[in-house]
Amino acid sequence: MRIGKFCFALAVFVAAGGLAPAPSPLRAQATLTEDERNTIEVVKQLRNSVVFVTNIQRVRDFFFSSEEEVPRGSGSGFVWDDQGHIVTNFHVIEDGDIFNVTLPNQQERRARLVGKEPNKDIAVLRIEGDRSALFAVRTGSSRDLQVGQKVIAIGNPFGFDHTVTSGIVSALGRSMPGAGGVTIRDMIQTDASINPGNSGGPLLDSSGALIGMNTMIISPSGASSGIGFAVPVDTIKKIVPEIIRFGKVIRPWIGVILLDDRFARRAGIEGVIIREVPENSEAYRAGLRGLGRDRQGQLFIRDIITAVDAAPVRSYDDLYTALDNRKIGDTVALTAVRDNKERKVRLTLVRAG
Repeated sequence: MRIGKFCFALAVFVAAGGLAPAPSPLRAQATLTEDERNTIEVVKQLRNSVVFVTNIQRVRDFFFSSEEEVPRGSGSGFVWDDQGHIVTNFHVIEDGDIFNVTLPNQQERRARLVGKEPNKDIAVLRIEGDRSALFAVRTGSSRDLQVGQKVIAIGNPFGFDHTVTSGIVSALGRSMPGAGGVTIRDMIQTDASINPGNSGGPLLDSSGALIGMNTMIISPSGASSGIGFAVPVDTIKKIVPEIIRFGKVIRPWIGVILLDDRFARRAGIEGVIIREVPENSEAYRAGLRGLGRDRQGQLFIRDIITAVDAAPVRSYDDLYTALDNRKIGDTVALTAVRDNKERKVRLTLVRAG
């Protein structure tokens, strides 16, 4: 009798909605969107191509004449080829003496510095030993990128290895001050989260091709605020092979030695002051001259470069940019000013010393 009353009460309780119906069986995995599947596939492709770079500096103790190894910084890098070359940012390895590379399988390898190009914030390391588990990134092109297209960033922010973020190309053709003291141009702006430690990691398109190298952020707090910048892959493809072959970038130059921009600014001069011209150079034969001394031994300015072809030159940054896409052997027309008189000087570009 008591059991009958209990069953009746339970039936009333359930009818009143007091007991939730039994859940339906859960699916083993939620249905992934096409975009999610794409991101997962790209990450799988790159799982053995992204590394963690640690920069160590040797510091000598003044009092005890001993040497200590001090961590200088860290960042990310990516495998360039099957020869063990790792590409990263110059500022990741700057002032370092020892470089350790942690592979995707958590093995740590010592790496040597092959070369660097501070003006583009690019450096190349090389690891020794077995490289069979590493795979080079597939390089794409940054020439045809479009604002709004999807990008994926992989790196080691705050030491958390192989962190993945995604976003879009926010803008193209950005110019930002680089670690080498000149402006890096044509940078890719993205809202994919980039934090300290992401520097040197790859920025990829939806096919998994390298389109840039994550390099810097703009943020009041130092953490990601959705404004990150990457060196475009077309620049990387131009610089890295030269570093691997020569240990540095072979740049065209006008064959003169310049005075630091600070002195021009102090003197109120817009342009680049020539400090010295080697006597056996084409620039000397063309009539360019560096600083001179008067009878009292005081230095005075002779030639100031104010333009290369049609491009105005107000600083070393402008001059570097004007020559950046030229080749050794190209001829340029410099505008030089001496004693407030302007003249044109034609020069064949030579290899920078």
